[in-house]
Amino acid sequence: MRDNETSPADERQTGLFKLDVHPWVFFSSAAIIVLFVGLTIFFESTVDNLFNLVQGAVSKYAGWFFVGTMNLILIYVVSLLFGRFGDIRLGGEGAKPEFSTIGWFAMLFSAGMGIGLLFYGVAEPMFHYVASPMAEPGTPKAARVAMDFTFLHWGLHPWSIYALVGLALGFFAFNKGLPLSIRSVFYPLLGERIYGPIGNVIDIMATVATMFGVATSLGLGVQQVNAGLSHLLDFIPQNASVQLVLIAGITTIATWSVVRGLDSGIKFLSQLNVVVAAVLMFFVLLFGPTLFILNAFIENLGVYVQNFASLSTWNETYNDTDWQNGWTVFYWGWWIAWSPFVGMFIARVSYGRTIREFIKGVLLVPTLVTFLWVTVFGDTALHIEMFGDGGLAKAVQENIPVSLFVMLEDLPLSEISSVVAIIVIITFFVTSSDSGSLVIDIITAGGNTEPPVIQRVFWAVLEGAVAAALLLGGGLVALQTAAISTGLPFAIILLGMCWSLHLGLVHYKTGQGFELGVQGYQGPEFKTHATRKMPTFGRRQFWLTEALHRRTGVAMRPRLSPSPSAAFQIEGAGARSESIHPTETRTGGKA
Repeated sequence: MRDNETSPADERQTGLFKLDVHPWVFFSSAAIIVLFVGLTIFFESTVDNLFNLVQGAVSKYAGWFFVGTMNLILIYVVSLLFGRFGDIRLGGEGAKPEFSTIGWFAMLFSAGMGIGLLFYGVAEPMFHYVASPMAEPGTPKAARVAMDFTFLHWGLHPWSIYALVGLALGFFAFNKGLPLSIRSVFYPLLGERIYGPIGNVIDIMATVATMFGVATSLGLGVQQVNAGLSHLLDFIPQNASVQLVLIAGITTIATWSVVRGLDSGIKFLSQLNVVVAAVLMFFVLLFGPTLFILNAFIENLGVYVQNFASLSTWNETYNDTDWQNGWTVFYWGWWIAWSPFVGMFIARVSYGRTIREFIKGVLLVPTLVTFLWVTVFGDTALHIEMFGDGGLAKAVQENIPVSLFVMLEDLPLSEISSVVAIIVIITFFVTSSDSGSLVIDIITAGGNTEPPVIQRVFWAVLEGAVAAALLLGGGLVALQTAAISTGLPFAIILLGMCWSLHLGLVHYKTGQGFELGVQGYQGPEFKTHATRKMPTFGRRQFWLTEALHRRTGVAMRPRLSPSPSAAFQIEGAGARSESIHPTETRTGGKA
């Protein structure tokens, strides 16, 4: 870098507190979210009606698009598992995983599912049992259909979305030297335009979708914690005031975790969360209808595989009901809204994994564990309703958040297990909040993975504020509307992401494909100057990689994750091993 140039790090700093942000993305995203919170609080009744209107319109006219998008993405991700790109390692051939496999899986599961499994693990099967779209309600067939749809909503489809976003972000960041940001994934399609207004819009959409996707989960979690406390302690009411207090308290814990950082805070809480959740699950398995659960797990898997194609493409075309809109469309929108958050978090913790290992870990293992979870809790609830005292279905219909605790009442040590359940919900809340704020901070900081603490605190607090606003503005309907309305535009982004990732993988594997990466190449020289539009060294690294490969035929791979000090290791037949810093030329001089 020339002496009279401003460094990218200095360019990102802005304002009184020297915030390390991308100004357009940070302030635009914050303004949109804060405006929403203000309008929801001050125009509560109007916003409530608007939520109902938007939910109905999106579900009615875009349901087919959600269903088609989810299936196309699943097909693409599965093709990567068995395809020729499976041996590509995120970070290059010499990259080593940062976390152990167990620790990696714990963070994947906690970030990927979290609160929703506690909230809907009992409630969803019971709802489908008494209001089945494909069977007479209250029959054994209705119970089977209930578990089949629950598996569909929590199975391969959501995890394929997370795998796509995580893999795309990890590949372009760790293997191409681009910023760890959603815009980077579109370099093969957009070229230098990712550093301009189009890239800003992509990152703003990702930030807003992430915020509302996470806030939806936080709102559900707070409702359930309130229901559990009210169920255990008669003097605690179940209302918005208590839920706001809970949001404030749990957000404080989440902020502490964010300040502690990824290794000390989020990793510790994720592992604690998985352990406590496993204890609760095995408690229900051992003290519930154990044989019934084990039989059901095998049967549920078989029915899921048998009916997979028909349920995955079912659009309720020939039924005159809104069942599909209230369940499947909501879930698909929710998972898509979560995908920037979960995908970036997965990318951040998956350095050093091969694509095949990555997809196995992200797509298959969490899906099987999720299936076990919903079988243990869902089939225990169905057993109580079908063969026990009954009454659980009615309780679920009257008050969804309390469903888990009503089920635990039928088991021994119900008070202790209910307390454990509340702890699990709170830890899921915290891991979702701190992971979400970390990811949003990375996006709004232009891909910087270590932004200042004050920014991470800001986003953690704002997540709590959005969750509170959604609860005040319409409760469960508002939460569902936020998920599907922000998920719809981002679904378009995901489809483009599939094609862009494919182009990037082809280029990386064969040296052929898109040529946009060498647009800066001119004659015997190549550009290495830092851009003022996207303040990061990622652009410089990418240009250097592609230009040298074009000129010499030597393959270059990032030796370290993108950072201002990143260097590239040159490898190839007849090439001597050497490192070139992104700001240096082949002869070692400054660019």
